[in-house]
Amino acid sequence: MTTTSERAAGSRVRQASHHVSQSVFDGSRLRVVLLVDVNDGAQQEFLEAYEQLCNQVASVPGHVSDQLCQSIENPSQWLITSEWESAPPFLAWVNSEDHVQMVRPLHNCVRDTRSLRFHVVRETGGPADGPDAAQRRLQAAPRIGDGVIRHALTFTVKPGSEDVVAKILAEYASPEPKVDDSTRLCRTSLYMHGNRVVRAVEVRGDLLAALRHVARQPEVRAVEEAINPYLEQDRDLNDPESARVFFTRAALPAVHHVSAGNHDERAEPAERHALYYPARPECGMRLAELLAHHDEAAADDPRNPVLRSTIFQRDDVVVRLVDMRGALEDADPARILGLSDPARTAELTTLLDDAADASADADPARLLELARMEFVTDRRAPDA
Repeated sequence: MTTTSERAAGSRVRQASHHVSQSVFDGSRLRVVLLVDVNDGAQQEFLEAYEQLCNQVASVPGHVSDQLCQSIENPSQWLITSEWESAPPFLAWVNSEDHVQMVRPLHNCVRDTRSLRFHVVRETGGPADGPDAAQRRLQAAPRIGDGVIRHALTFTVKPGSEDVVAKILAEYASPEPKVDDSTRLCRTSLYMHGNRVVRAVEVRGDLLAALRHVARQPEVRAVEEAINPYLEQDRDLNDPESARVFFTRAALPAVHHVSAGNHDERAEPAERHALYYPARPECGMRLAELLAHHDEAAADDPRNPVLRSTIFQRDDVVVRLVDMRGALEDADPARILGLSDPARTAELTTLLDDAADASADADPARLLELARMEFVTDRRAPDA
């Protein structure tokens, strides 16, 4: 049997930066695991829905293979695994409207689902010098995280309702931070850019358990009901399918997180800001990747005022959450925006929409003002 070390030696190996604890841009293959609990008696309906979905996903760029497995202990429990060339094509598909429509038949016959996504770091079996060895992309070392899971939601409200919505979102009572013995809410940050709302959360433990915990809290439920009349996309939180589709479309996953190093928050509190980068159609992923490369390179620069940066991306929505040293007004706009590298700046500006592109060429300070999101609220749990 070929060992993992031999396999890595014969593969394309990338050295992960110690500053980066999370990234979808390392080129590694992706393994997606979907755990499914099927409604009693709906196994055949589920199987037929899967076969239909399987035929559709086979033509999606970046898809390699998938498997469907049924539990030998409980016929209601199923496992779907799929392999992708890398994370970006999977995220482009799973966050698309096509995916929302494709999975509707599946959700009609299941009680619960849980999706897990993994980069392939090592593997055994098969010749290390086989014909596909040059295509394998493995990390030289595992990423070392900080124990925090980052996720965001984004949605738009009806034009003219921005002030009302901001007031509702700023004044709600914080939910209980403890989810269970292993999961805790750490921080929630809300920002707006025009009529777009972005809610970023930080969780220790199980993200799905935390999101379900929050959704059940009466304080949060009241806020969600209060903003319902102002949403551009209709939803009914009492209808599971309506709520599922809304939050599926609202998901804004974190695609990159970098930390410049140790920072004593008590001695020097960091300022948190959110920046919105309006991308041209179908350019959001590439724009996020360029920003990720900038943040990774800037992490070693002592002049860099950004202590931590998290990039969230879905379709053409790219949001960068930055914790920085000092005031935003005192910083170099180009460094804050990720425009300090001339070569990457030239490409990045071509990925922005027309208004942002013109502002970047004319004055980075003007682009910073356009990108800067309006602060709504930023809440930390005690001892987070």
